[in-house]
Amino acid sequence: MTTKSLSGPSAIAALPRHRLLGEFSLWSADLANMERDLKRIEPHVDLHHIDVADARFTPGFLFFPDLVARIAGLTTKPIHVHLMVEAEIVEEQTRQFIEAGADLISVHAENGEAGLRAARLAHELGAEAGVVLRLETPVAAVTPFLSQVAFVTLLGTSIGVKGQSLSEQACPRLIEARALMKKAGREADIILAADGGIRHETVPRLRAAGAETVVLGSLAFGDPDLAQRMAWLHGLKVAA
Repeated sequence: MTTKSLSGPSAIAALPRHRLLGEFSLWSADLANMERDLKRIEPHVDLHHIDVADARFTPGFLFFPDLVARIAGLTTKPIHVHLMVEAEIVEEQTRQFIEAGADLISVHAENGEAGLRAARLAHELGAEAGVVLRLETPVAAVTPFLSQVAFVTLLGTSIGVKGQSLSEQACPRLIEARALMKKAGREADIILAADGGIRHETVPRLRAAGAETVVLGSLAFGDPDLAQRMAWLHGLKVAA
């Protein structure tokens, strides 16, 4: 069992903002050897990304609270839970995953008012909140959430399917989201994240477009020299 020095909003606020973050998707870990993989990535990861899927909002089922509770006991790093679930269960799922140890809960803008209530609930329960957009949803849909969230995550591929190529719209959408954050006066307070289509050749493009974290799957877990991979990632710059 590990003990975190920071949790919830404090853990998210302490993330470094001077370089690209390494957010590792545990969907790409060896699920039969999760503890081994967590030990391997612990020196390199900035925050863990855990996808939750209900097989309605997105294809398939992914992760559940008891597993997140076990993961939370094996790491000192923040845990970001991405809820890909229908509006009618998003608030209860927010509660369950915070109780399991999530520091940050990201809900989908497509959940509408229920998503906004879930973001407020996350704060009430001592966690941080974020908002996620499907690729086909207009970027302006994040606007009602900007006053409440510390993360804005834009999907660069269709939701819930591994191995897709990055959409040509991904980088322009990041630039648009950055402009909305600036207009809301919250550019310095919100971390802009890119999720999906993360490859060696796409990460520099996403970083140049303003991404402050990318959700790494096989690019991290499949690299035998993780220290070198993260040094490369940390050296990437935003376009002037």
